[in-house]
Amino acid sequence: MQPILSVRGVSKTYASGHQALKSVDLDIAPGEIFALLGPNGAGKTTLISTICGLVTPSTGTIRVAGHDALRDFRAARRTIGLVPQELSTDAFETVLATVRFSRGLFGYARDDAYIERVLRDLSLWEKRDANIMELSGGMKRRVLIAKALAHEPRLLFLDEPSAGVDVSLRRDMWKLVHRLREGGTTIILTTHYIEEAEEMADRVGVINKGELLLVEEKTALMRKLGKREMVIALVEPMHSVPPDLSEWHLALEDDGHKLRYVFDAQAERTGIPSLLRKLADMGIGFKDLDTSKSSLEDIFVDLVADRSGAAA
Repeated sequence: MQPILSVRGVSKTYASGHQALKSVDLDIAPGEIFALLGPNGAGKTTLISTICGLVTPSTGTIRVAGHDALRDFRAARRTIGLVPQELSTDAFETVLATVRFSRGLFGYARDDAYIERVLRDLSLWEKRDANIMELSGGMKRRVLIAKALAHEPRLLFLDEPSAGVDVSLRRDMWKLVHRLREGGTTIILTTHYIEEAEEMADRVGVINKGELLLVEEKTALMRKLGKREMVIALVEPMHSVPPDLSEWHLALEDDGHKLRYVFDAQAERTGIPSLLRKLADMGIGFKDLDTSKSSLEDIFVDLVADRSGAAA
């Protein structure tokens, strides 16, 4: 299957000398949900803006649905819907008028039934005659999504879609994203909310300082890089970890009442049986054990920290 988006060797260096992107390669399959994670200033928005034709790359090629995004910009852009971070809307227009206008900008014939369906999906139909300036921030965010969907794009970019919205609205957006994917839309989102990537994405990319550090299927990434933790609740508190337990690199927590052990669940030997035997041999009693796996957020923070340290 041909990718709907193919990015090859794309870099961006500004006149100031700042390199915002460093030779990015990325393929996106039709119908997938791809989450791009990275801290502020990592290059997420620059990459999206470059693909959407808002920023001219310094090097590289971009193909969208088979169209060269640089040489055949109009054809490529017709396949793309973009929901930007900023709440930039036509404040004095009504919701319905601005969404209709967005459809017309891409040369599509008026389709009131389709626009109504989009507005209803976004819980905007009852607000269709309201001026955008009267809406809350969350409703304005929904209008931006409606505008991006007005021309029935095959590839939808959501740049920090949940920024500044409450939890209930965020979950409504997640449901909408799944419905769009079921209809065949490919979705790329950038987010600071790690739970969005865990909830929605098929694959995850991590970008930092303009470099795409990795792209993995979400489950494979968590299996490969995820760690597990075991917390041991002690019968008697400790003042410090005994030297005889140093090989397990334990952390003392909760005023000495708990020991935390981090291990690789995929390793041939986790070290757990030997640790428990050692505790018994030393007469250290414990009353409870609790294990948990690391979240995608833990993986992301560790990965970025490791790469930053390696570059230092």
